[in-house]
Amino acid sequence: MSTLHGTYGGAAGVVESSCCHPLDTIKTRTQLTSLSPAIVAKRLVKNEGVFALYRGLSAVMAGIVPKMSVRFSSFELYKGWLGAAEGHSKGLVFLAGLGSGVTEAVMVVTPAEVCKIRMQSQSLQVIADGSSGKYRDVLQTATVVVREEGVRALYKGLAPTVLRQGCNQAVNFTCYQVFKTKLSDLLGTEELAPWHHMLLGGLSGGIGPCVNNPLDVSKTRLQQQVLIPGQAPKYGGFVSAISLIAKEEGVKALWKGLTPRLMRIMPGQAITFMTYEWVSKRLPASLGTGVLS
Repeated sequence: MSTLHGTYGGAAGVVESSCCHPLDTIKTRTQLTSLSPAIVAKRLVKNEGVFALYRGLSAVMAGIVPKMSVRFSSFELYKGWLGAAEGHSKGLVFLAGLGSGVTEAVMVVTPAEVCKIRMQSQSLQVIADGSSGKYRDVLQTATVVVREEGVRALYKGLAPTVLRQGCNQAVNFTCYQVFKTKLSDLLGTEELAPWHHMLLGGLSGGIGPCVNNPLDVSKTRLQQQVLIPGQAPKYGGFVSAISLIAKEEGVKALWKGLTPRLMRIMPGQAITFMTYEWVSKRLPASLGTGVLS
């Protein structure tokens, strides 16, 4: 994997997560309740303070650099293996994107999101000694989860996470390539402005979530529930979780959190692709001049 592609992908991810994390917190809380995103946000700030919107950010920061590094470096690696490095085959780019999404889900995303969701879903609990909440930071949360539930608990929701990330990155990179090619042809230039990359990244990033939101809802429910020895969990897997949610709450519940998710992902992908394209233009020529050069 290209070290520089991974490094600059990680830098792009830090910028993106810092700007968009409050929307992710609202999305997670929305998926765990029957309230609208606006009401969730209002109650969260009123009851727990503005900084509650940033709960779980340490988990995101601990995961975002390796996640984006793995995403972009593995995408370039798979693209090279598949022979798509020199051409613009949409099918091969789709497969390279799929591979990068699966790779990041297994290596980074799942354990980081288990910790993040545990931190986001708890209410602020101020107790006598001044500490707050069961889960305080990413390392402490991971330690508590492993101690109480075992290492496997960090990989709860792995299947829907793999499917979600694979789908997202396959669609993301493919649509970005198509949009980028079309706009370049329309403008008659291969050198697009940073705001072009921002616009195209945002548009491509919004397509996948509209399709795979049920996987995200089931993943959130699976990762939020605590395993109690001797007691069967409510959600046994992502298929049963989707079925049970639809049965108990209606099919519409499978699209809970879509609005804040789009509000989080679309600007996030816009920032990521713009940042990555900007820095990749400054890499040595032998490493290429863009995500899909």
